[in-house]
Amino acid sequence: MEGGALMQFKDIGLGAVLALSAVGSGWGAGVAGMAAIGAWKKAFMQNKAASFVMVAFVGAPLTQTIYGMIVMNKMAELSGRGIPSSAGIFSGLAIGVSAVFQGMAGAVAADALGETGKGFGNYIIVLGVIETVALFVMAFTLGVLGKLAGA
Repeated sequence: MEGGALMQFKDIGLGAVLALSAVGSGWGAGVAGMAAIGAWKKAFMQNKAASFVMVAFVGAPLTQTIYGMIVMNKMAELSGRGIPSSAGIFSGLAIGVSAVFQGMAGAVAADALGETGKGFGNYIIVLGVIETVALFVMAFTLGVLGKLAGA
């Protein structure tokens, strides 16, 4: 039974970090997208211009998929050096949750911008703060992976 299920289980972290990050990105972009569409509908119904900049709110959670891919690639590079699957599972979960909440904040931002036509800079700053959580998780995970590989 060389290889077998045990060998496959060790790679679950590789798939988990990308999958969980991407699930969060999709969820967050979906929520923000629904709100942007609603704001555009309101604008169209009132014969007002629909602000295209709301696409920034919708696209913001997508970067978390890239962070998950970066961590996954590092884990793959260090495969066979005792990297625990939990590193991929928990970092992917944290990155994905950041994307979900970024999308929720983007949804509220789209609604607010649609109603007032003001505040875009403020809203982007909030999304950036939420994004920072995912960046921290990626950076800290890469640092720990480097230490584990060197040990």
